[in-house]
Amino acid sequence: MSTGKAIGGSVLALVFFIIAEVCSAIIGEVLFKAGLNAAVCNAIAGIIFVVSAFFLFKGLTKILKISMEDVGITKIRLSLKWVFIAILLPVSVLGVFLLLPGDFVLSDMSRSEMASRLASGIFFSGLGSGFVEEMLFRGFIMRLLKKRWNTAVAVMVPSLLFGIVHIIGTGYSVLSSLLVITAGTLVGVMFSLISLEEKNIWNSGIVHCFWNIIIIGGALFVGSEADTTNSIVSYVLENKSFALTGGEFGIEASVVAVAGYLLVSAIAFIIIRMTNTREA
Repeated sequence: MSTGKAIGGSVLALVFFIIAEVCSAIIGEVLFKAGLNAAVCNAIAGIIFVVSAFFLFKGLTKILKISMEDVGITKIRLSLKWVFIAILLPVSVLGVFLLLPGDFVLSDMSRSEMASRLASGIFFSGLGSGFVEEMLFRGFIMRLLKKRWNTAVAVMVPSLLFGIVHIIGTGYSVLSSLLVITAGTLVGVMFSLISLEEKNIWNSGIVHCFWNIIIIGGALFVGSEADTTNSIVSYVLENKSFALTGGEFGIEASVVAVAGYLLVSAIAFIIIRMTNTREA
């Protein structure tokens, strides 16, 4: 594969991702203004995000003259071990924080607001962002770069990009930005190794999906201050340590979460090595 095709395909995939995300959000807003229930609107927007991205990406494969399988978007195949880890990882991270001293704070959301927030967390942040981001980063970008260069470049470049996009437009301090880029890159490596181990984006997608739903889905927020606007329940930590709380970004960039990313990455790496050894 030529350099131009690999880079151009990656850029087009990013553009198509943005188009799908913006269009789904607009449709959700239009439906809400038309009088549809907010929770239903959020659920529809999330589903449209996934479906529209899938067909846009399918169109892109035709432009690039490759198959969906070439970018890891195969028939859905989920491995039980990754489904198990998808649930265990975020639950374990939250469990560690809940063992630390802190206080629960309930939001004053109405039932309809709670339903709307949870629907957004499950369908848009979870199913939508979880799977569509995997199609983009571990599907198109990683696999196009792998075809042009090698596995190391294919893993590190989109992982670093994945970390960087999480600070765009945030106005974070330099220290918080470095922390987010580091944590984002490590979680990107974790998703990449899972995707490589299973040879598709669905298993990294399910891990990404459950992480988003459980950690940022709106049911429970853990941090140095309560977030009663976006979460039904907050657990406010007594310890305000930058490394423990993840700074301005939150616990996804904390040492606890990073330890989880490294552990799961190690598991995926070991499985890949064992598989390669058997096949040699």
